[in-house]
Amino acid sequence: MPLHSDIDLLNPPAELERTKHKLKRLVQSPNSFFMDVKCTGCFSMIIIDIGKQLGRKLLSGNLNLINITLPVVMFEPRSYLQKLADPWVHPRHLEAAAAAASPLARLQLCVAWFVAGLQHVFASWRKPFNPLLGETWQACTASGSSIFVEQVSHHPPVTAFHLQGPSGLFSFQGLSQPEVSFSAGGLKTNARGYRRITFASDGAVIEVVIEVVMEVMEISYPYYRICGLLSGQPHGLIKGKATLTDSRHNLTATVIFGPVPGATSRLLARADSFSDAAADAGVHSPRVEWLARLVLQNGMVPPSPLPQHKVQMPNSADKLADTGKAIEQAATLYDDYCRVITPENLLTEESEEVCAMLVECLELRRKWLFTPAANPEQRRHELEAAVPGEVDPQPFCYRPLPRSSHAYTMVDGVVRVWSDAGSMQAGGMATELFPLPGSAADFFTDMHRVLRYASLGPVKSFCHHRLMLLEQKFNLHVMLNADKEFLAQKSAPHRDFYNVRKVDTHIHHSACMHQKHLLRFIKSKLRKEPDELVIFRDGKWLTLKEVFESLRMTADGKWLTLKEVFESLRMTGYDLNVDTLDMHADKNTFHRFDKFNLKYNPFGQSRLREIFIKQDNLIRGRFLAELTRKDNLIRGRFLAELTREVFTDLEASKYQHAEMRISIYGRKQVEWDILAAWVVANNLASNNVVWLVQIPRLYNVYRDQGIIENYAQMLENIFLPLFEATVDPASHPQLHCFLSQVVGFDMVDDESKPERRPTKHSPLPQDWSSKHNAAFSYYAYHIYANLYTLNKLRESRGLNTFSFRPHAGEAGDIDHLVSALMLCENIAHGINLRKSPCLQYLFYMAQIGLCMSPLSNNSLFLDYHKNPFPAFFARGLSVSLSTDDPLQIHLTKEPLVEEYSVAAQIHLTKEPLVEEYSVAAQIHLTKEPLVEEYSVAAQIHLTKEPLVEEYSVAAQVWKLSSTDLCEVWKLSSTDLCEVARNGVLHSGFPHACKKHWVAAEYWRAGPEGNDIHKTNVPNLRMRFRYDTYQDEVRLLAGGASSYAAKKQQALARE
Repeated sequence: MPLHSDIDLLNPPAELERTKHKLKRLVQSPNSFFMDVKCTGCFSMIIIDIGKQLGRKLLSGNLNLINITLPVVMFEPRSYLQKLADPWVHPRHLEAAAAAASPLARLQLCVAWFVAGLQHVFASWRKPFNPLLGETWQACTASGSSIFVEQVSHHPPVTAFHLQGPSGLFSFQGLSQPEVSFSAGGLKTNARGYRRITFASDGAVIEVVIEVVMEVMEISYPYYRICGLLSGQPHGLIKGKATLTDSRHNLTATVIFGPVPGATSRLLARADSFSDAAADAGVHSPRVEWLARLVLQNGMVPPSPLPQHKVQMPNSADKLADTGKAIEQAATLYDDYCRVITPENLLTEESEEVCAMLVECLELRRKWLFTPAANPEQRRHELEAAVPGEVDPQPFCYRPLPRSSHAYTMVDGVVRVWSDAGSMQAGGMATELFPLPGSAADFFTDMHRVLRYASLGPVKSFCHHRLMLLEQKFNLHVMLNADKEFLAQKSAPHRDFYNVRKVDTHIHHSACMHQKHLLRFIKSKLRKEPDELVIFRDGKWLTLKEVFESLRMTADGKWLTLKEVFESLRMTGYDLNVDTLDMHADKNTFHRFDKFNLKYNPFGQSRLREIFIKQDNLIRGRFLAELTRKDNLIRGRFLAELTREVFTDLEASKYQHAEMRISIYGRKQVEWDILAAWVVANNLASNNVVWLVQIPRLYNVYRDQGIIENYAQMLENIFLPLFEATVDPASHPQLHCFLSQVVGFDMVDDESKPERRPTKHSPLPQDWSSKHNAAFSYYAYHIYANLYTLNKLRESRGLNTFSFRPHAGEAGDIDHLVSALMLCENIAHGINLRKSPCLQYLFYMAQIGLCMSPLSNNSLFLDYHKNPFPAFFARGLSVSLSTDDPLQIHLTKEPLVEEYSVAAQIHLTKEPLVEEYSVAAQIHLTKEPLVEEYSVAAQIHLTKEPLVEEYSVAAQVWKLSSTDLCEVWKLSSTDLCEVARNGVLHSGFPHACKKHWVAAEYWRAGPEGNDIHKTNVPNLRMRFRYDTYQDEVRLLAGGASSYAAKKQQALARE
């Protein structure tokens, strides 16, 4: 029909409208072409208008409204293929389910994913267009999941769909055949077909195996109703039930929708039931409309219609347990936990450049750091082990390994390896098997670049601001969530601070016993074995008794017995006490590393040190082996006996472990065979102990003594025997066995000594014949480089590898910490990070472990109340507590817990009465120094001798600052357990043990890598750590990428 040009189409004349057929009128009215689908009246008229088609369908017996032709105004501008994917918008729950540690946790996460998407079903009231046969649609979510949908049948309409998770972690596939029928003033929709969630790993397929190679979970859907189409406002309801079935583990989750019988409110709700093992997992119940929000507390919902889940009034204990479980589930399911969110200002160009510099520093670490070929994720199939003995029941049993054809030689201070001798001679450096990431000159160049960045003002300001913000975020988190964390800990049965695994990641073997223990052992040997020949002095063989009776004698030469040693001291067993032993670090050792080393001499006599805490002596270290469980006149027998006693104490505590550090000096190559023979012969293996080898930086001492001529000789003495034992284990069978129990290498000495920072022009090791000692960074590179090649060689032969974990940052220049940043897995001490905000921030971003010993620092370099441990911990650095030297510092049987004890109860004032209750102690007087360490951290007594512990704390609080009131750490139970968890992760204990002690997937970040039933660390805390760390990662990545883009644009303009 032609239109008059002078007619207003929006407001036509009424006379003209009356002359037209109602279907051709321009004014909006029922049955006109200009109907408003949002208008309630128009929408109702549309439904009435399709009544004719409904009648025909009724007569034909086919009530499926999906095939009915509808006015176009009823449709939304999308296909059914697109609308089908609306509920799939939360794939993060399926990603978490793929990493779940148990079948029940996996099923719960699948339920969470299913329920979370239902709110999007009724995002639009209009109908999608029916897809054509063969029509496809695909999309990709922000998390990397891919969606593929295809219409595979037209009559009946069937849609196939497939949701694929990132990296194939999961898939959700099935067929959907929608059915729509008219029901009581509205529409009822249901989707027939099947739906299956599949979790895959390693490519193998089995049905529903959570350890997971492949797992399948079936889902049956409820039906939907759209009400209010003929009268009132349209609204959606979900009725019926949905069932998620894990048939392999006989688990079924039933989600029931609809009004709850007996409820006094008209609100709709649902209830879940978990069959079998899932019955006690807790209930996730929504309320307020059909799914307005998800509530995780039973007490907040109407009674459940399921008899096995009738809601009863819980007692206080049950309520606490239920609340704790709910909190843990909330953290695991990414729900709100009073998260601390701070608005981030836009980065300036200066800040973007700083981000680029920091990212460059982290890339340098990735370049240099040795990483094992098989990471924990690739070893996830390995079974858990409660103790190392389950991994290798006979660690010192020699298992023959054929000699390999590898050839090796030291070049410029680094051992190079070739496939065989012919390749070494023919190809030279070009054909070596395991090339290093760079030369010494490259390393020193990169080190100076990091030092230059760390010294820039904008970098210092940026990093200081970020560190302070991290600390304040933690303080806010504790204020908001401390009670929730406490309740979550209560929900973990059996676990508390006492029975979570604690590893002493920094303890020297020669000082692993406390003073009273050593004194008691010396008295015992003087009483039982006084006539044992122990030493040769002044041309004499002396017994132990003669050493003590006649140390001042100068008669003709003879071997001295133990009795003679003490007679030379003019002492008897009765005269000996802790004061005369004189091995405790006091105020005279502060900033005096030389005096601290002299404290290793019992009664101030070096010959007694040789007898009791040296393995290279006449009794071959038997005494030390007995005390701790090395080669002198008695072949270290005393030391071996002493070692066994320490091992026995650790084994009695069950949950305390230690990494003993024992020395190899590099004076001669035979040191390795002597040490290995001592360890193996005395069977010094324990489920609670692994070994680290420490290398003292004493080149200048050996050079002055004429033992070696240059620095390269020291490196040859240290590393060539290791390559020999790796290539041909039969050449050093005992060393081969001993190395299986070694987890890392340390580097020790007084860091406060002045040194010249190395450069790319520094002489090569074979040219370093100066009487001056090499710098820390020079030692660090050459030890790292040789370990790098050795580890690659051992990996190729299927043997264990070693981490590089030196003492660093206790004193001296910050270039020590830069070397550690680039080369080390974790370090001991690190207190000098407080002097460099840039390095501290980089250590946080790299999550480099800091094995800190505040009590040791208090005796040597830094007063306890100034120690940065609490600040590092709050900011999120990976810190753990360790003892260092219990012989000089601790006085109980549990020095590690003693360390925690002091850390938690420190409260230093100038008031003696307050000091009496302070826990900033410098010594420990109980039988359990390790427990005492933790005790101080909790402000309660944790050892077996609380009164002596009280004196211990009081004895260490007299070194006060000029302020009236010093810092109070006040670590909570959650804090202590988190520090203990860090200690396990820092340690070199086997992968299988960490799975048993921390979590089945301990290497993952956040709650996925934590099991509160093993660590007593709430998932709330782990979620907070993960979220704050990811915020920093995004900030740095965003700033660096923006800076790179602007730089690229500037170059393009030029």
